[in-house]
Amino acid sequence: MSNSIQNPLNLIGRLLLVALFLPAGIGKLTGFAGTVGYIASIGLPMPTLGAALALIVEIVGSLALLAGYQTRIAALVLAVFTLVASFFFHAYWSAAPDQAFIVQLLFFKNLAVVGGLLVLAAQGAGGWSLDARAEQ
Repeated sequence: MSNSIQNPLNLIGRLLLVALFLPAGIGKLTGFAGTVGYIASIGLPMPTLGAALALIVEIVGSLALLAGYQTRIAALVLAVFTLVASFFFHAYWSAAPDQAFIVQLLFFKNLAVVGGLLVLAAQGAGGWSLDARAEQ
């Protein structure tokens, strides 16, 4: 595929991933107490630390993807974060029967996001990125 189409598609893909993670991170920041409470309700230890780490990963990772800076590392960190969070927060196998379908849908949506992040980690940010500029 030529760079004339590959670079814009790569940028659009990064922007769409940012559209998922950045609002979630900002929401955790502005609703920090609620996020801590939700994490505690799942039974995870150190919910305040977990909430702080989650919002840092989502905000910093999103900004890195947006700029195309250290994209491979940011994509890997977001992929691991998303995979781990999926097992704790979208555990459809233990959800109430009336909620299992939606939770399962969210779990597998997250797996698809992880797949996209892994492709981004493997391929890099493309030509329209700070990573590409640093390689020149």
